[in-house]
Amino acid sequence: MALDNDIDVLARQPLLGLMPREALRLLAFAAETRLLRAGDVLFRRGDRAEGGYLVMTGAIALDPRDDGSPAAEVAGPGFLLGETALFTEAERAATAIARETTAVLKINRTVVTRVLGEFPEAAAVLHRAIADRVRTLSDELETVGRMIASAEAAEGRR
Repeated sequence: MALDNDIDVLARQPLLGLMPREALRLLAFAAETRLLRAGDVLFRRGDRAEGGYLVMTGAIALDPRDDGSPAAEVAGPGFLLGETALFTEAERAATAIARETTAVLKINRTVVTRVLGEFPEAAAVLHRAIADRVRTLSDELETVGRMIASAEAAEGRR
């Protein structure tokens, strides 16, 4: 069944997989399937993001410069484009263009918000997971900052 397949793909996402299956069923049921042909633009860099896109089949080229240069990354099946936009207002960081016939699930932030309202325990789990990510990123940035300061100090001693 297609709905069960969509739920399984959602469950493999690092954050969404923390949600109970019934919450994922609601997300999958409310998601909109979009079919793209090779060359179709899914979204452009700078566009307002109202949610995320889960690549089901095919491939999406991501161009952060939006200048027609080679793609910085290619997203294949199972890749979630715009995870942050599922939870908060965001702007697209790259232009996304289908490389071949591609199917994506469009998941709107408003749907995610409603589902989390129905599953407050899942919202708490997601909150903790996102907070852990932010702490890890902060620690990594602090380490990089110390490395840069150390390199600059060593350069100044020469």
